Amino acid sequence: MCAHQPLCPATGSRAAHVVAAHPEQGWSLRCDGAIVFDDTGELLPDGRVVEPRRVGVEQLAAAA
Repeated sequence: MCAHQPLCPATGSRAAHVVAAHPEQGWSLRCDGAIVFDDTGELLPDGRVVEPRRVGVEQLAAAA
């Protein structure tokens, strides 16, 4: 999908960088072809879906 040298990391790698950002719509396109959503979910170029990583209530900081 991109012409970077050296080649971009494999799909799913955290080293891939954003090539198109649409924060008003809640998503970004990475150079590896994956679409990453603000809720941490992903849509990979081969059509697979990566479910959002949810934080449990017990892990959230409580405001005092």
